[in-house]
Amino acid sequence: MNNEKYPKHIAIIMDGNRRWAKQRKLPIKVGHKTGADTLEKIAKYANKIGIEYLTVYAFSTENWNRSEEEVHALMLLLQTYIEDFTKRADLENIKINVIGDLCKLSDRLQKSIAKCVQRTINNTGLVLNIAFNYGGRAELIKATKEIAIALKNSEISESDITEELINRHLYTIGMPEPDLMIRTSGEVRTSGFLMWQMVYTEFLFMEKYWPEFEEADLDFAIAEYQKRNRKFGAK
Repeated sequence: MNNEKYPKHIAIIMDGNRRWAKQRKLPIKVGHKTGADTLEKIAKYANKIGIEYLTVYAFSTENWNRSEEEVHALMLLLQTYIEDFTKRADLENIKINVIGDLCKLSDRLQKSIAKCVQRTINNTGLVLNIAFNYGGRAELIKATKEIAIALKNSEISESDITEELINRHLYTIGMPEPDLMIRTSGEVRTSGFLMWQMVYTEFLFMEKYWPEFEEADLDFAIAEYQKRNRKFGAK
């Protein structure tokens, strides 16, 4: 692999857990659990090969519309994942963030997330962003409201409203924009993921379901990215 043109930040829409489980006549929660195991494997590998940021779409604001049983199972899974993986991530020097509107989550889950973030805050390896109860439009509404309040309170003027200011009100503050976005399962859309941040991101859509995703698939995606000619709007 060519290390000269290496992506700093990779975003992944981890799609296909349910379809993977249904094809195997397994409960949907087994698909999500296998998907969580895949995330841990890929995060560790991304850290090993020098990726600086990995942002994954775990639960969107629209996913609340799924069955109560599935949503409950996903919440329990995140609870267990956060509590268990935190210890192993710490050993791997991985820093974990959970981005999105966390207010809707249970108090216990919010406390587990806060504990996880605090425990890994000084780690210097991969920054793993888990987008949970995240929506791109919701993120932009949040940023707009915060800026509007600052403007109303005369903390800023209209001339202060720039791309840099908006970036400071996003969940990804201080991080580079994704170089590469991977979506598994063959779906060809972004589903509101990092709408502001992915203006010049390279997209790669892969047929296999997320639970089937291997380290070699990440290598393949990076190699494909390295073939791209990123112009950022220039000719």
